[in-house]
Amino acid sequence: MVISNPFPIEVVEQKIFIIRSQKVMLSIHLAELYGVGHKVLMQSIKRNLERFPEDFMFQFNHQEWTNLKSQIVTSSWGGVRKLPYAFTEQGIAMLSSVLKSQSAVQVNIQIMRAFVKLREILSTHKELAQKLKELELKFESHDEQIMAIFEAINQLITPPEKPKPQIGFRVKELKVKYFERS
Repeated sequence: MVISNPFPIEVVEQKIFIIRSQKVMLSIHLAELYGVGHKVLMQSIKRNLERFPEDFMFQFNHQEWTNLKSQIVTSSWGGVRKLPYAFTEQGIAMLSSVLKSQSAVQVNIQIMRAFVKLREILSTHKELAQKLKELELKFESHDEQIMAIFEAINQLITPPEKPKPQIGFRVKELKVKYFERS
């Protein structure tokens, strides 16, 4: 029996965080999505620890966990007493080999789709940011050119402050006085 779309992809997207410059999901959230207890999930992982190197899974330090708790509004007294683990996309993919139920496979598929969608969104944002930067540079050069045009127009419109001397050859008319002799 294949379960299709056990939950909306948006549910997964809300549980993806960026920690240590990596997109990760918390072991607490993964246990919830897979429908197993956190303790059961961690026992399965610890039995197969060789499948989860540090770039697949790592445990939060106190500072990271404190910062994240404030973001996800987790109570400071309830829930898990140990620091949770964070799983990268590769670590989550490895979970499907540890949790072998059919529903775990379907959950894993949904999680992988969420990571792919997130990657597409991020690449789109990078492309848009690059295009905006190019437009900004283009308009900055246009602004300089437009300002130069306005300065030239202003110089043409504004009359000169004092008349400029004429250039070239000038002929003076000679006034000749005639004297009469008497």
